[in-house]
Amino acid sequence: MARSPIFLERRGYRLRRMMDAMRFLPLLGLGLWMVPLLWPVSETTAQGDLDPMPLSMALQYIFGIWALLVLAAWGLWRHTREQATKDGVPSAEAD
Repeated sequence: MARSPIFLERRGYRLRRMMDAMRFLPLLGLGLWMVPLLWPVSETTAQGDLDPMPLSMALQYIFGIWALLVLAAWGLWRHTREQATKDGVPSAEAD
């Protein structure tokens, strides 16, 4: 009776980890988009007045996170496509 190997092939393992990273991107984006909720608002404290974060900065931050998520998804997609074609999985562009 043949025993199956304990460890996965390196390429298959990397492909699965890339797919896991692609699945994690929306959660990462949601967490990063929540950061502006932690920024100070105009309140008076014992130390004095806190300057509120301008809305323009919050919008730049949110757009920057969105752009980074798009670039990360594109990079991961491209890398997984290359890995899949090396493993012999046919791609949609080959048709």
